[in-house]
Amino acid sequence: MGKVLGFLYGVMSYAIFFASFLYAICFVEDLVVLKTIDSGAPGALVPSLVIDALLLGVFAVQHSVMARPAFKAVWTQIVPHAIERSTYVLLSSLALCLLFWQWRPLPTVIWTAPAGAVSTAIVALSFVGWLTVLSSTFLINHFDLFGLRQVWAYASGKEIPPANFVTPLFYRVVRHPLYLGFIVAFWAAPVMSLGHLVFAIATTAYILIAIQLEEHDMVAVFGDTYRGYQKRVSMILPWIPGPKA
Repeated sequence: MGKVLGFLYGVMSYAIFFASFLYAICFVEDLVVLKTIDSGAPGALVPSLVIDALLLGVFAVQHSVMARPAFKAVWTQIVPHAIERSTYVLLSSLALCLLFWQWRPLPTVIWTAPAGAVSTAIVALSFVGWLTVLSSTFLINHFDLFGLRQVWAYASGKEIPPANFVTPLFYRVVRHPLYLGFIVAFWAAPVMSLGHLVFAIATTAYILIAIQLEEHDMVAVFGDTYRGYQKRVSMILPWIPGPKA
């Protein structure tokens, strides 16, 4: 029964993640959902900035702290190892939902792209970013990344083999295509409001910090193999090569 419940918990966590991911696209792209980055009645500038910063901070702290090996070592003394990743995914999704719910719009327009082909091209670029995010997860192991592989292995009594370091497709030209996709999706906006700009700046800053933490963990696991990868391949921009060996 515990194995079945663990598997169902993992599936539920994944479903909530995927729904929040789809909502995030609509939220950022200002599509037709209950709340978007620019919808709602605007409030005073400073309180709105403070609330938005706190919401972004909650997500950033939860997303980074819970992903660190030191935290996992303690956390898995409380939460079964099989559902640790699913729990992380669930809490990340809930932090994101909190942001969607309580986000304060700042509708002042910073820039507007010319209507027609230019605006269409910018919107298309943003969706290329979202597609890059999703496809990058499948290149490395989508179901492992979001906890389904772990709960399925637990339910079926199978062992998950140790991770191998691989660099498929996008990962051969940039070390973090998933993060690059997010940056493109957040910044490619034909109409950039102040709220959207704050969101893009804050999330980009968080991504650059998160990369440093993530790469530290990767070096700890893969050692010289990952150090060599760092020297060969750019971190976030494909046209900027890594440092020479």
